[in-house]
Amino acid sequence: MLAGPAERPLVIGHRGAPGYRPEHTEASYRLAFALGVDAVEPDLVATRDGVLVLRHENEISGTTDVASRAEFASRRTTREVDGTALTGWFTEDFTWAELSTLRATERLGGVRQHSATFDGRYPIIRFRDLLAMLDAASDDSGRDIRLVAEFKHATHFEGLGLPLDELFAAELAAGGWGRGDGRLISESFEPTLLERLRDRGIAGTKVLLVEDRGAPWDLVATAGSADGRPRTYDSFVTEEGLLGLAGAVDGVSVGKSRLVGGPRSSTDVASAARRAANGGPLTGSDLVDAAHAAGLAVYTWTLRPENRFLAQPNRRGTARAAWGDWLGEFTRIIGTGLDGIFLDHPDLGIEARRVAAGA
Repeated sequence: MLAGPAERPLVIGHRGAPGYRPEHTEASYRLAFALGVDAVEPDLVATRDGVLVLRHENEISGTTDVASRAEFASRRTTREVDGTALTGWFTEDFTWAELSTLRATERLGGVRQHSATFDGRYPIIRFRDLLAMLDAASDDSGRDIRLVAEFKHATHFEGLGLPLDELFAAELAAGGWGRGDGRLISESFEPTLLERLRDRGIAGTKVLLVEDRGAPWDLVATAGSADGRPRTYDSFVTEEGLLGLAGAVDGVSVGKSRLVGGPRSSTDVASAARRAANGGPLTGSDLVDAAHAAGLAVYTWTLRPENRFLAQPNRRGTARAAWGDWLGEFTRIIGTGLDGIFLDHPDLGIEARRVAAGA
């Protein structure tokens, strides 16, 4: 029998363990399992023939060797994705058979030179491959390793006739993952996608991803508000907004700057408090407490140890790739009482949780 619920917060391997191996590769996920993650998080995008593959984005020039492949040179194009013009190679222009010939590269190679030494060694993998790996890893470890599936650019793919919710449901069924599987957490920056998953009868936890600024693209595309302007991400993390999400989703996942990367001076802190008191977006433990009061779980992304990604007070020295006071930042985040943390180095999350529990 599998083990019961994991400790809180859940330690979630963000695309596996990309601090050590290129993200979304079999090696990255297998290392995450070995390091003791509670869950792993793949990003899902689609191929031209409707296969879900694991890539950070549908534009793959930064995460594969496609730019060096002469046979695919003609596929380079400029395309608008969620209102932004991008130039490169896109998964929707390839079949799975073609993508399977590519090799993964480290997306943050300038910062993670060790991980970049594995460039070109591992192929791209499909969502169905990860499902099989998860089942095997759970059986081998005797504990329930969860899946946090992130859907990328759902409105974009819907417009191409590649509905991610439909493809996802088919992959789960083919992989033997029941619709009520308690191991499943689904997340998206687009609330419409989460609604469609619920309408399809796909159970498990539904989580709305909340950017630091802007508005969900599905709402932008439909201008879905009474005054013709879409709801902003900020509006979802006010007290009223969180209460309004209850029943529609099970949780929110915010960028870590909403918890630790915000105001620094006493004047700014007071200003943020006034905004929250006047119905504005909440930050820090106030956000977590309000979400919990509304019956919502809270997750945050992405905890990384390099100076480049740490809040200013936790940086040490000037080298962007050097590790700063990651433990101080991670334990501070855990101290807000949230429910899950996404990390590129899962072992650091496990250590921070241990230290926070003993504090």
